[in-house]
Amino acid sequence: MSERRGAEVIAIFGPTASGKSVVAETVATRLDTEVVSADALQVYRGLPILTNQPARPTRLVAIRTLAEQMTVGAFAPLAHAEIDALVSDHGAAVVAGGTGLYLRAALADMRLPPPVDEATLARAAREVGDDPARAHARLATIDPDAAEAVHPNDRQRLVRALALAETGASLARSEDRLWAADTRRPTLIVGLDLSRETLERRIRERAEAMFARGVVDEVRAALERPLSRTVEKTLGLREIASLEPDAALERIVVRTRRYAAYQRKWMRRIPAIVLVDADREPAEIADEIVALAGR
Repeated sequence: MSERRGAEVIAIFGPTASGKSVVAETVATRLDTEVVSADALQVYRGLPILTNQPARPTRLVAIRTLAEQMTVGAFAPLAHAEIDALVSDHGAAVVAGGTGLYLRAALADMRLPPPVDEATLARAAREVGDDPARAHARLATIDPDAAEAVHPNDRQRLVRALALAETGASLARSEDRLWAADTRRPTLIVGLDLSRETLERRIRERAEAMFARGVVDEVRAALERPLSRTVEKTLGLREIASLEPDAALERIVVRTRRYAAYQRKWMRRIPAIVLVDADREPAEIADEIVALAGR
């Protein structure tokens, strides 16, 4: 069940550049515990700058090579094990996520759709790559509920939805489960709330910092190795590979703003989420979250 008082798990969700990693680390320090990352891309080694991996050791960060494919189904038991160990050893666990589905998989026992074979996924990926709008239209004819749940521009989920529909399963049923309020442990879910203007400023600042830290060389090195389908879709990877740095930076800022807007909408759909003002110092935000958790 989900509770606000005496929470064993404190989950911190927010759009990209909202400061959730720093806030989560500060909360974990207050509670003498550690952070579990619920991010689909931070699981990979080799792109720490591009995926904004935290400097402080964080569980489930950099646990897969760039060539390995990570799925929600594979991630869920790993997250459950880390959370359970932290609660057992320290009395609490902090979970930080910007990938909504991974966050829910970490917090709940979800009924996930069955795995799909690589050949079916590859066919769906080609179809979406050739014409996303047409692929979404076909999904609407074979699985209208999934088409309703997946935006035409969300190519990764569109591929998954098409592949599942081809096998007789549906992404929509797992999406229904996604919004259930049940959690594995007493959990406080906090959303970091920022104005659009503040968030857009932070997005640009973070993008500029990535380039200053050497993200171009990082991406070039990564592209010399095999990449999984998930890694290939990392926001910024292809822009940096194909454009001059200034043009790539501007394209990344635009795409990140769109993604952050999507995350903000997603955040408000989480049952029992408590929104807190994130336009403050991390220590002040952390103090409020610890108080809300009844710790």
